[in-house]
Amino acid sequence: MPANLPLNLPLPPAQPWADPLPVSVPAPVPAPLAERLARVDDARLARDLDAGGCAIIDRLLTPAMCDALSAAYDDSGPPGQPRYRSRIVMQRHGFGRGEYQYFAYPLPDLVAALRLAFYPRLVGIANAWNARLGSDARYPAAHAEFLEACHAAGQTRPTPLILRYGAGDYNCLHQDLYGEHVFPLQVAVLLSEPGRDFEGGEFVLTEQRPRQQSRVEVVDLRQGDAVVFAVNERPVAGTRGDYRVKLRHGVSRVRAGSRYTLGIIFHDAA
Repeated sequence: MPANLPLNLPLPPAQPWADPLPVSVPAPVPAPLAERLARVDDARLARDLDAGGCAIIDRLLTPAMCDALSAAYDDSGPPGQPRYRSRIVMQRHGFGRGEYQYFAYPLPDLVAALRLAFYPRLVGIANAWNARLGSDARYPAAHAEFLEACHAAGQTRPTPLILRYGAGDYNCLHQDLYGEHVFPLQVAVLLSEPGRDFEGGEFVLTEQRPRQQSRVEVVDLRQGDAVVFAVNERPVAGTRGDYRVKLRHGVSRVRAGSRYTLGIIFHDAA
């Protein structure tokens, strides 16, 4: 991987928004999603994130939810209310092969519901990590308050996205930072079924540890599974106290078929 690979995914020029905070109205949580979220073991989620920088939630989305999101990739939305704000072809930027689209505000109900439902589960972990890393920064309990801080700093563009890969496509290791305000955890949901819809295309995490070689983890996901993982860095307990490790994530080469992923990022982009 080139040493000068940019950490942020490329973004088009900023767009004016009629509503400075167009996500102020909470989205309803569909009953099947609410049932799955209720089964999430928060204590285990925290333990897995502390132990390895990522945690898997099995079957978070139903096959029907996954298929609906994938099928809408080419749906630009009704006139005057675009579904997506921008489309990025990774090959043009040296970020790999494949493409992705950022959702526009207002987010689709399912995407908005996931963003709002996950933030309260993760904010305690995020604040505990900052404390362990010696940072005084603390994240507010409500996601809307965090977005207000993002928007006040000029980070007004929504960052949830959907990615599409075909045969030969891949995503280089990167970090989704996007500006001054960064929430340290994010979520990716695999929308396609390995072995049926595609071959290859594994989700990969790397950790760059001080004075050690990097650690690589391949995360095994099925359709509807979610992985929660560190955006940039996390604390690791050492013999002399906590130290920080840097993380990047990507997707290995898809050998056949088509692979779709939903990405939930909690900070907005400048």
